[in-house]
Amino acid sequence: MPTSRAAVLQTSPGELVLHDIVVDDPAPDEVLVRTVAAGVCHSDLHFMHGVMPHPVPTVLGHEAAGIVEAVGSAVHDLAPGDHVVECLSVFCGRCEFCLSGRPAICTKAGLGRPAGAPPRLRLGDEPMTQFLNLSSFSELALVHRNALVKIDDRMPLDVAALLGCGVLTGLGAVFRTAGVRPGETVAVIGCGGVGLSALHGAELVSASRIIAVDTDPAKLALAKEFGATDVVDASQVDPVAAVRELTGGGVHHAFEAVGLAATTQQAFSMAGRGGTATVVGMIAPGEQVSIPGIELLVEKKLQGSQIGSNQFITDIPRYVDLYLAGKLRLDRLVSRSTDLDGINEAYQRLAEGGVARQLITFGGAA
Repeated sequence: MPTSRAAVLQTSPGELVLHDIVVDDPAPDEVLVRTVAAGVCHSDLHFMHGVMPHPVPTVLGHEAAGIVEAVGSAVHDLAPGDHVVECLSVFCGRCEFCLSGRPAICTKAGLGRPAGAPPRLRLGDEPMTQFLNLSSFSELALVHRNALVKIDDRMPLDVAALLGCGVLTGLGAVFRTAGVRPGETVAVIGCGGVGLSALHGAELVSASRIIAVDTDPAKLALAKEFGATDVVDASQVDPVAAVRELTGGGVHHAFEAVGLAATTQQAFSMAGRGGTATVVGMIAPGEQVSIPGIELLVEKKLQGSQIGSNQFITDIPRYVDLYLAGKLRLDRLVSRSTDLDGINEAYQRLAEGGVARQLITFGGAA
């Protein structure tokens, strides 16, 4: 069984600690992937800070791309050498939601190893819990086949990693969850990697007015590169009043990409009559959202979006095609890249703000 250098969360709250872990050989429905790049996503901070619970020890990371090393005996559509994106929307293919075309909210039954089977990952002799069925901050990842999609090998694997979560979430929220139509108006609260992807999605579907809302001037400047027609600095003005003034009463679609009750309530207030607020950010357990009930009478909606309501097996190859055609500007999303030794500093920068997306790179073909 191979060993792999990985970033391990041993206590929560806590920082990541680098260890050599043991990775098991692939079971029949599993694939071993050599990681080339993994995205530094804000969602992992919730687990590092103890806001979201997860058994430890575990290897964090849930947004990655790499090259297939080995496949299990029941995997016939992937082979060593294939370039793949790992996606946390791993799906079972058998539950009610998968079978009704909503794999993003799959129940995920049967995706782990059965009771009594050896663990996929070990720290010495101690079994490890796999994080979100992926654990991507590792030189080697052992995952269920349904966590992977093969991509065109002309696609650079470093930026391809972003398709596994952040870009998939932002674009999907626009394309799939909200179904924004040409000519409609859009506001996006939060201009990190997910919010910038939502802005870009609104641009790609020809929304007429695309308003970026943030408190960071650098992120607002970057938002203009991703399609924002207007920017609102929420540290200087009331963002709800500003958006309603810009649009004469509110937008058709408001997207919350921060993960707070306050910004969720702002998104709902930014939506005009008949408009929809879509919550993309991860709101902490126990946090409550309050909206004015009277506004429901004008058919306003508040809805959630799980990783952009994606169908990643078909979505990601299409996004790769858009990138290769020069229509999807992924490269500008990457604020910084570092190796695994710099992972805690990367999360510190993320917590401090001012970055869109950072990458952890593992060497090899990119």
